[in-house]
Amino acid sequence: MPTTDKPWPQGTPCWVDCSVDDPAAARDFYSRLLGWDVLDSPPESGGYMIAMLDGHPAAGIGPKMGDVAMPSVWTTYFAADNADAVAGAVQAAGGAVFMPPFDVMDVGRMFVAADPAGAVFGVWEAKAHTGAGIYNEPGAYCWNDLHTNGYVPSQEFYKQVFGWSYDEIGNEQMIYSTFNDPQGRPMGGMADTTGQPGGDANYWLTWFQVAGTDAALEQAKELGATVLMGPDDSPFGRMGIVSGPQGEIFGLIDTTVTIG
Repeated sequence: MPTTDKPWPQGTPCWVDCSVDDPAAARDFYSRLLGWDVLDSPPESGGYMIAMLDGHPAAGIGPKMGDVAMPSVWTTYFAADNADAVAGAVQAAGGAVFMPPFDVMDVGRMFVAADPAGAVFGVWEAKAHTGAGIYNEPGAYCWNDLHTNGYVPSQEFYKQVFGWSYDEIGNEQMIYSTFNDPQGRPMGGMADTTGQPGGDANYWLTWFQVAGTDAALEQAKELGATVLMGPDDSPFGRMGIVSGPQGEIFGLIDTTVTIG
């Protein structure tokens, strides 16, 4: 079982959380779909909850913040050694920082930003909370990829901010690359959605691993979700994309079922 209790290296997807109108309903949905035990946090956390899987933190669920209307979303967070320095790098590379980095009690320091194409992401500097403690396991997140119609500029932006390198692994049907750590190990992906249906939306997609994609998609539908794509086979696993009952989009994949 892949687990960790250490801070993630800078630039690594280190945490995911879901912002919704009804966190209690989301707690019920994801607990039943992914086997989470969703714990309440202290009152000062503003209703934010931590989802545990096999005793390890797997994801967060919380209410939408602020007075501006926004869709329900899953947000990908990238690890930072120094959130303030990364915020400066985001702005220097042409991105937007929505609010200056701030402390979250004693658990970490964070900010939320958007790349130049408008895809939103979070940055997390670990303190007491180091990020996900379980990954690449059924019920845990296993992959995060950017869907963007600003493919090349986005690659350059994240290279400037996090120092990523890329391997182009796509084909004639889809331009796709992995982004890699300094040792060349893949940490996630980027897809060029130019000209595709819905390709005008730029966003980070969280993928959760499951043991049996077909059954997981059926269960998601029974729990009130909508299957947007799949199940489909790929070299990476059998996958599907889902819109949760409150409209938040995420992926489900069984990485043990692949095609050559």
